[in-house]
Amino acid sequence: MKPDWHSADIIAAIRKKGSTLSAISRSAGLNSATLSNALSRRWPKGERIIAEFLEINPAEIWPSRYIKK
Repeated sequence: MKPDWHSADIIAAIRKKGSTLSAISRSAGLNSATLSNALSRRWPKGERIIAEFLEINPAEIWPSRYIKK
């Protein structure tokens, strides 16, 4: 299994697409710091918002959180 992306890599990917985690949070109607929770703990809604912005599946970013049983 691939390792989860490092939080710095997630932030860098967002910046490469021209935004910030805070801006994505606000555009989703959340407090500007709310999406940072998805970087350190499981939160499917936040993971989905970040992944949709990056145009990939959340399981690609956090494979350990989406283990098929």
